[in-house]
Amino acid sequence: MNGIGQAFGEALGLLLSGDRALWEIVGVSFSVSLRAILIATPPALVVAYLLAWHRFPGQRLLVSLFETLLALPAVVVGLTVYLLLSRRGPLGELGWLFTQPAMIIGQIILAFPILVAMAHAAFRALDPHALETARTLGAGALRGFATLSREAQFGLGAAVVAAFGRIIAEVGSSMMVGGNILHYTRNIPTAIALETSKGSFAQGIALGLVLLVLSLGLNLALGWFRTREAVTP
Repeated sequence: MNGIGQAFGEALGLLLSGDRALWEIVGVSFSVSLRAILIATPPALVVAYLLAWHRFPGQRLLVSLFETLLALPAVVVGLTVYLLLSRRGPLGELGWLFTQPAMIIGQIILAFPILVAMAHAAFRALDPHALETARTLGAGALRGFATLSREAQFGLGAAVVAAFGRIIAEVGSSMMVGGNILHYTRNIPTAIALETSKGSFAQGIALGLVLLVLSLGLNLALGWFRTREAVTP
């Protein structure tokens, strides 16, 4: 117990002292995940909109596929991206393996089905005649999408928050394609895994506390979006 208490004390000391190495890891984590979610969100919302409001062959199959991919293991994504970016892979010439772009690709793949599935549900929850009303008022395809997105803004916001929470805490993909390189690709989950394996718990606990605070914030944001969605007429 004394050892655990001492480790927590050291962890709090690292956080409060503004330890450069620790906050650099936090910065890498947020930088990679924010870029991934910003890249993934626009096309995912378009796909969700098309699946919700347009009829075409294979539509139901695609919806089922995205719902199935919600449980896609991060390590499988990491392995796939690794094979694509390895020297013998089809994208090996890019030289992206063990770089932040490789981590971003992996996180985009993880975030995309979450964004599509949750945004699809948000679009489907709207008034069935909403798109027809928008078209009657002269809205084109782009304006119709913008109108429905505004109507479903709280559900879409919840989708973004959930997807971001998923990718910033994943470790399998980031470890495999990022390589856990200090000052470059070492993020919060990979650093926690490394420090724990070394028996150095202070930094791991400190980074874990950052993730816990982030998780709390994301859950509060999700709750707010759901509450707003429930009370908005």
